[in-house]
Amino acid sequence: MADATPSSASSAASPPSFDEVFCGLLPRLYRRAVMLAGSRQSAEDVVHEAYLKLAARPQRFLAHPEPYAYAFTAVLNVARDAYRKDRRQVLVDEMDGVEESGAGGVGGGVGAGAGGVPGGWDGGVERRQAEIEAVRLLGKLSHRQAGIVILVDLDGYTIDQAAKIMKVHRGTAARHRARALDRLRAYLVASEHGQAGR
Repeated sequence: MADATPSSASSAASPPSFDEVFCGLLPRLYRRAVMLAGSRQSAEDVVHEAYLKLAARPQRFLAHPEPYAYAFTAVLNVARDAYRKDRRQVLVDEMDGVEESGAGGVGGGVGAGAGGVPGGWDGGVERRQAEIEAVRLLGKLSHRQAGIVILVDLDGYTIDQAAKIMKVHRGTAARHRARALDRLRAYLVASEHGQAGR
C-alpha cells in the first residue's frame, strides 16, 4: 500500500502533454492568425502548419518559459512564408469587394432593425465589424510590423519582450512598431477623408 500511493501521486502530478498545452492556446492563436493571414480559412491552415512544426520538437515547446510566445513566433513565420509563396502566384482577388459589402450590409441591416436604440446590444455585429477592420488594416502591414503591433498593442507585451519573442533587437522592434503605427494612422486618415467625400 505504501508503494501505491507515491506512484498514483506522481501520475496525478505529471506535466501536461504537448497537445494539452497547444490546445489551451488555440483560441488565442486562431485570433492572432486571422489578423496575420486575413481570413479564417487561411488562419486555420497557418495554425495547423505551426502545430506540425512545433510537434516535430515538442520538448522545445514544452520547455519554453512562455509557450504562447513560442507558438506565436511559429504562427508568424508560417504566415510570412505563406504570404511570400502566394505573392509569387497570380491570383484573382475577388473577396475584397464581397467582404466590404457584406460587412456594411450586415451593419446597416442590424442598425435599422434595432430601432435606433442607443446603447442597445447589436448581437456582436459592431465588435465583428471592428475585428474585420483590424484584420484589413493589419493586412496592409508587413508580417513583422503586424507581429509587433499584435504582441505589444493587443497582447500587452513590452517592446523588450516582443523583440525577444520575434528574435530582433529592441530598437528594430520599436522601429517596426513606430512605422506600423504611422502607416495605420495614415490609412485611417485616408479612409476618414474618403468617407467624408462620399
